[in-house]
Amino acid sequence: MNQKATSSSTSKPKSVAIACQGGGSHTAFTAGVLQVLLNELDTARYRIHGLSGTSGGALCAAIAWYGLLLNDGLQGAKLLESFWQDMSATELHDLMSNQFLVGLQRSRNFFATPELSPYLLPNTGQDVLAKTLKKHIKFNHLPDLVKADSPTLMVGAVNVLSGDFAIFNSKASHPESGISVDALLASAAVPELFRAVRIGNGLYWDGLFSQNPPIRGFLSGHGSRDAKPDEIWVIQINPETRSSEPKSASDIDDRRNELAGNLSLNQELFFVRQTNDWLHKKWLTADHLKHVEIRHIALEMELDYPSKLDRRPEFINSLLTEGRRKGSEFLGKLPKAKP
Repeated sequence: MNQKATSSSTSKPKSVAIACQGGGSHTAFTAGVLQVLLNELDTARYRIHGLSGTSGGALCAAIAWYGLLLNDGLQGAKLLESFWQDMSATELHDLMSNQFLVGLQRSRNFFATPELSPYLLPNTGQDVLAKTLKKHIKFNHLPDLVKADSPTLMVGAVNVLSGDFAIFNSKASHPESGISVDALLASAAVPELFRAVRIGNGLYWDGLFSQNPPIRGFLSGHGSRDAKPDEIWVIQINPETRSSEPKSASDIDDRRNELAGNLSLNQELFFVRQTNDWLHKKWLTADHLKHVEIRHIALEMELDYPSKLDRRPEFINSLLTEGRRKGSEFLGKLPKAKP
């Protein structure tokens, strides 16, 4: 089914920006959530204003955005499913290399493991990812599909040499700053696994080092109130809390990774909450500013860091299923439309 338009309310639908945190294979959860939002969102009550993402979250956001450009939420949901099935390790050699890589990561706390620069290895992983992205997004069609009123897509990365945060934006005037397969590869270029991606004069690494995911870009500037979303929905991969104290070396590493991944997200959200607070206190009165509601859709499974590299089909499918469950739960808890 496609996005619903069932509300009896005649009020203008609220505009929503969906921000997708990065997290490797864990972002299959994000794909599951987005499948539900593309299929079941009541468009009489909510309109998707834009999407943003970093790393794996950027890949999911881009495919969902492409579905919106096609005006076909069902197709977008199918593409998300197909993308993650294609990324799953199904061939014997791929399953073996996946098991080796995940096992190697889990062994690092017990004995020294070799570390090799990705520049000393074939670039196969990045090449496969590029090919898979091109299969699911027709990048050469984007200039004809993106209109002035199309949803925005923002993708985060970092310039390796300058340290500057980079946002690739579907509304960018310069092609090098727009959405391309290289922009998505740059956002997903985990330096331990992939080479930096050159775009124009810039050299880029994973967006986890910048804004994870970009949020302020939806609100900054002096555009009108209507140019800003009414709500921001964050699909969060790294948990804010843990149920017990991390004591083993592996648990400490896992928790440190989660906190590091949430650092830039919380900085982005602090900007929104601070603005909301100052508006409430009437310390800010500019006409182009408005209160923006923040809602979270969180992955609550306690998973270790090495599993972010795990592409076993059963693991990917479990995350897709959990994402669909949490997406449906989230929509069911949204405030009801006023009669």
